[in-house]
Amino acid sequence: MASTATTVPTQDQVLVPETLLKKRKSQEQARAAAREEAAKKKAANKEKRAVIFKRAESYVQEYRNAEREKIRLARVARQEGNFYVPEEPKLIFVVRIKGINKIAPQPRKILQLLRLLQINNGTFVKLTKATQEMLTIINPYVAYGYPNLKSVRELIYKRGYGKIDKQRVALTDNQIIEEHLGKYGIVCMEDLIHEIYTVGPNFKQANNFLWPFKLSNPTGGFRTRKFKHYIQGGDTGNREENINALIRQMN
Repeated sequence: MASTATTVPTQDQVLVPETLLKKRKSQEQARAAAREEAAKKKAANKEKRAVIFKRAESYVQEYRNAEREKIRLARVARQEGNFYVPEEPKLIFVVRIKGINKIAPQPRKILQLLRLLQINNGTFVKLTKATQEMLTIINPYVAYGYPNLKSVRELIYKRGYGKIDKQRVALTDNQIIEEHLGKYGIVCMEDLIHEIYTVGPNFKQANNFLWPFKLSNPTGGFRTRKFKHYIQGGDTGNREENINALIRQMN
């Protein structure tokens, strides 16, 4: 009867499976860690969405309450035979409507300061005594007025870009806003809109984050006497609440 030959595995043959087992274990641990990280991220995102939704709801309530208060004060004033004088606006939207030719150094510098470098550029400006004086100087080159909530929201949602590392970046994700404005408590589009519209404590940071708006020529074009003041049948200068109609035409 032939004897059955037995072989002893070599050191290399023993070590290879051992190495593979360690590799498999390491890969499984990495996969488990990745699954755990993904689960944590999903839970954090869910929590963040809930916070954002709650904030958005509170802003809607705040805007409604402010509107109701205006109506109430106007009614009280009417009943008492007085005129209701609304609170002085704090927010201005400025659009440049004249080019670079024949602009004196001072208005040119102010246009640069307000980041209105090209025709149809628009920016939000906090209304102060200093900015009011600036607007008076650049009056022949811009149209401006008091934007309502609808205009602010539509501008930011439709034309809003962030200034990130000197680059113009579309605001396609709340994450972009949170990364750059989170330290100011601004983590989503509605936070950004609220900070701009109410001219909040971090208005400067929020406004500087926004790239100047690049608007289109208004539907139907400007008036024939474009460079005359608005009240003279032109387009320049302060048009107060009527800026909202121009924003709709250019947005």
